[in-house]
Amino acid sequence: MNNQPVVRRILGIDPGLRATGFGVISVAGNGLTYVTCGCIRSGEGELPARIAVILRDLGEVISRHAPTEVAIEKVFVNVNPQSTLLLGQARGAAIAAAVLAELPVSEYTALQVKQAVVGHGKAAKEQVQEMVRRLLELPGTPSPDAADALACAIAHAHGAHGLGGLRKAGYRVRRGRLV
Repeated sequence: MNNQPVVRRILGIDPGLRATGFGVISVAGNGLTYVTCGCIRSGEGELPARIAVILRDLGEVISRHAPTEVAIEKVFVNVNPQSTLLLGQARGAAIAAAVLAELPVSEYTALQVKQAVVGHGKAAKEQVQEMVRRLLELPGTPSPDAADALACAIAHAHGAHGLGGLRKAGYRVRRGRLV
């Protein structure tokens, strides 16, 4: 009988047309291990070319780091409908990269991600960055886009358990703070 915990490798994605954040973590039991993170910059130019950069570069991340599942942030409705449509197209490219690699995709709202990682849905970007740094024991703070992607992966790793999943991992959370 094999007592080794099942290792999951989760690719978190924070979609954006200018900058798409990505982060990969490994999950064994209740333990989270940082693998990599970064940001795909699509540059300026025509929309199809920018979408192609996101699709191609996420395909490269998937090929290089072999995730077993993908967690992506859902699009929120922006004040500007045009911005929302553009963000949706970037998100579609990210989902397409995962689907082409035959990976399961789970979707989370920004509120769900912040709730799972920080403890409340109205957390500032800096709070998300700091909690990601602490949870993954990183030596430095990841960029905001990469931190959001890692946070999405962390939220997925804990599933519906939210902060209760963090407690099981040996952390205690009090009023949205890790203690």
